Amino acid sequence: MPHTVRTIAAVLLALAVSACTSEEPLVEVTGACADAFEAQVCTWAKTRGARLVEAGAVVPLASIENAPAEQPMAWPPAMAAAIDMPEPVRQQGGLTHLTVYWEAGGHPPAPFMTPHFDFHFYTISASERAAMDCTDPSKPAALPVGYDLPDMTLPPEMAQMVGVPVLIGLCVPQMGMHAISSSDIDRKDAFGGTMVIGYYKGKPIFIEPMISKAMLMRKESFDLAIPDVPGMAGGQATRFHAEYDAAQQAYRFIFSGFTPAT
Repeated sequence: MPHTVRTIAAVLLALAVSACTSEEPLVEVTGACADAFEAQVCTWAKTRGARLVEAGAVVPLASIENAPAEQPMAWPPAMAAAIDMPEPVRQQGGLTHLTVYWEAGGHPPAPFMTPHFDFHFYTISASERAAMDCTDPSKPAALPVGYDLPDMTLPPEMAQMVGVPVLIGLCVPQMGMHAISSSDIDRKDAFGGTMVIGYYKGKPIFIEPMISKAMLMRKESFDLAIPDVPGMAGGQATRFHAEYDAAQQAYRFIFSGFTPAT
């Protein structure tokens, strides 16, 4: 190899090594924890320098296993936990806090009438969420491609308990409206897992991995597709992965691929 070529190759190699060694380390940021069915669900984030790389929650299998087979009817539904997200996620990922709900008997529409968990990752404050009463029927001007925001007529006994005959946009007080994948609404069998997008006053306010207990009890890792959400505040995650850790007996919910916050 000519001397000049060897020199250039050495310089390029040195630059590559320098770039790798000078890259800032990946740092895990601990969030908050809350009890959910005799185990603690905790939030977390990973950053590289000032950049948010990943964010999510650790959900112990014990929380899934200990969820009661029956629960009393309540409106609004009883929340199992509310947990703040770490500051880097709030600033760069647009996600402020997580709420966990257990639906022991499922809920309409028909594909979701199976025991499942709702993991709402909100973009609004906890006080704003708690103040939502579903009296505002405004829907967004645009939904993610392939999603519907249906109204649901309630059976008489449920309408009496809820106080309204129709849930506009599947709105639940202290949660918000629920936009669901059209393919999931049309399915004939029970769902396993899907990504729901939440709205209130015409604006997107949460992203929700809604996952059946049966799917979580498989103790297997899986992915859920995240749609592009028009009007979502802050940086938006583009990927969701649930990693099952057999040693820790827990799922690690991972949001990644965040778009720049604007």
